[in-house]
Amino acid sequence: METKMIESGRSTEELSVLRLYMLRFCYLVMAVGLGIVIWPSVIVHTSDFATQSGVRCSLLAGLCLMSALGLRYPVKMLPVLLFEIVWKAIYLIGFALPMWRAHQVNEAAAADIFAVSLIVIFLPMVPWRYAIRGFLLAKSERWK
Repeated sequence: METKMIESGRSTEELSVLRLYMLRFCYLVMAVGLGIVIWPSVIVHTSDFATQSGVRCSLLAGLCLMSALGLRYPVKMLPVLLFEIVWKAIYLIGFALPMWRAHQVNEAAAADIFAVSLIVIFLPMVPWRYAIRGFLLAKSERWK
């Protein structure tokens, strides 16, 4: 069974129900994972934590909530999933790889690298053709 997505009054590529559930799985993993790790620090924290990690924690808490919204709207929230993939790729290429090359990966960095690298399980679940057509190749919205 295929589900037709409608965007701006015209139909776009059809995504299967299986693909929609795969996207929902990605959002569920993000929402639950961030919910378990981040929200306790949002709810109860020290002023030192707020000063040092408040911005990062708030961003990830917002990502958690937007991921939860992706359970209901898996295609409309695709940019959230793409953001998750992109920031983790930037971390792995821009920070983890240079640390690894310089033999400076300590235990804490290794744990972070492992956690971030789990994003690879999401890669086959993203409807890449849809994302490329809808975000890179599509006509941009008007400026005025």
